[in-house]
Amino acid sequence: MATHLPLSLSPSKPFKNSTFFTKNPSLHFKKPLSITSFQSPPPAAAAAAVQTFWQWLSDQDVVSAKTPARPGLVPQGLGLVAQRDISRNEVVLEIPKKLWINPDVVAASEIGNVCGGVKPWVSVALFLIREKLKEDSTWRPYLDVLPESTNSTIFWSEEELAELQGTQLLSTTLGVKSYLQREFLKVEEEILVPHKQLFPSPVTLDDFSWAFGILRSRSFSRLRGQNLVLIPLADLVNHSPDITIEDGVYEIKGAGLFSRDLIFSLRSPISLKAGEQVLIQYNLNMSNAELAVDYGFIEAKSDRNMYTLTLQISESDPFFGDKLDIAETNGLGEIADFDIVLGNPLPPALLPYLRLVALGGTDSFLLESIFRNTIWGHLELPVSRANEELICRVVRDACKSALSGYHTTIEEDEKLKGGELNPRLEIAIGIRAGEKKVLQQIEEIFKQRQSELDELEYYQERRLKDLGLVGEQGDIIFWESK
Repeated sequence: MATHLPLSLSPSKPFKNSTFFTKNPSLHFKKPLSITSFQSPPPAAAAAAVQTFWQWLSDQDVVSAKTPARPGLVPQGLGLVAQRDISRNEVVLEIPKKLWINPDVVAASEIGNVCGGVKPWVSVALFLIREKLKEDSTWRPYLDVLPESTNSTIFWSEEELAELQGTQLLSTTLGVKSYLQREFLKVEEEILVPHKQLFPSPVTLDDFSWAFGILRSRSFSRLRGQNLVLIPLADLVNHSPDITIEDGVYEIKGAGLFSRDLIFSLRSPISLKAGEQVLIQYNLNMSNAELAVDYGFIEAKSDRNMYTLTLQISESDPFFGDKLDIAETNGLGEIADFDIVLGNPLPPALLPYLRLVALGGTDSFLLESIFRNTIWGHLELPVSRANEELICRVVRDACKSALSGYHTTIEEDEKLKGGELNPRLEIAIGIRAGEKKVLQQIEEIFKQRQSELDELEYYQERRLKDLGLVGEQGDIIFWESK
C-alpha cells in the first residue's frame, strides 16, 4: 500500500511557457487588450493623442469619415465607439497589412539583422521599444495611444502582490516576472550591449516588461499565416463578458478580387446604436487568473474561477516505470495538471490518475503486463477500499492545507467586495475568493466520496461478478463437487 501521494496545490502553480514564447508561436488565446486595465493619461492629453492617431490613420488612407467606428474616450479609458448604427456581423474596421506590426516588419527594419536568432515575440518587443525611444518614429501616433502599464499582475508592486498571498496566481505572476528577467539578461548580452548604437538610449528591464505586456495583451491570433501581429486601431476594441460569440469576429482576407494585399477585418458580434462601444469576447476559455495576467481584469462569472491540481508519479515509487508507462499510454505523464473549474465536474482523467499514483500493496498486481491494455479501464472505477480511501484523504488534506495559506476567509473577501476598491485590489479579492471556492468544492467532493466508501464496488467484487461467483444478494457462491 502506498503511503505517500505526491500532490501539489497552492501556491505551487507553475508558470508555463505557452506557445507565445516558442520559436514558432501560435497565440491561441491572444486578443486585444481590455482598455479597462489602462493607466490612462489625463482626458485632455488622451483626446489629443487620439485625434493625432486618427489623423495618422486618415493620412494612410486607412480610415475616413465613413468608417463605422473610431477611437474615443469611454468610461473604461479608450475604446472603439460606433459613429452610426451598426448591424450584427457588419464590418467595423479594415486595416491593411502595411499598418501591422509583426516579425516580418522587424526583419525589414534596421534591427532585423541582429534579431534573426531570437524568439519572434522578443524581436517584436525590441522593435516596439526602439520605436518608442525614437522621437521621429513613423509609428509615434500609434505608440502614443498605448498604455504605459496595465493592471496585469506583472506590473503590480510588492505590496499589491502581497494581496495575492496563498494564490496560484501569485506563483504564476512571479514565474512570468522571473522568465522576463532571464530573457532580458539574455537579450542584453546578445543584442543590446553589442549593438547599443541601434538603440537611441539604454533599454531597461522595465522597457522590456512594458513591451511584453503590450504583446501579451494586444496580439491577435488564429489569423492566416499570422501568429504574432499587432493591429493598430483594431486593438482598441474592449471586452464584454456578455458576448459569447468568439469565432468569426475577425479575420485576414484579400484586399480585393485581384489584389495580393491583405487586410485585417473586424466585425461587430452584436447590433449597436450610434455612440455605443464596439465590444468583443476575448476568450471564453480563459480563467480569471489568466485574464488577470494577460489583460488586468477578471469576471464575476463563476466558471472563470479555476484551480489546478498537480499530481506526480514519484521517482522513488517502486513501480515508477510501470506507472509512467501506463500514464504515457493514456496521454499523461510523470507530472499531470488537472484544471478544476468552479461548478463543473472533475476532469475525467483525474480519478484514474489519482488511483494510479496511489496504487501499491496488494493492488499492485494490476501493474503486471497482462493488464497493460486494460488497466486504465479498471482505474476509471474504484480499485480497492484502501486505494480509494487514500486518495480521498490526501486530496482533502491538501485542500485544507492550501486553504490555510490565504490570509483572508471567503466571508471576509465577500464583505470587501462591496466597498470602493482599487482595481488591483478588486482583482486580488476576486482571485482569492474564487480559488478558495474551488478548493472547498474539491474538498467537499472527496469528503462525500469518503463517506460512501462502504457502498462502492471495488475491483475484486467486479471480477467475481464477471466470473459468476457472486449471487444476487452480493454473497460469494461456493461450488461443491458432486
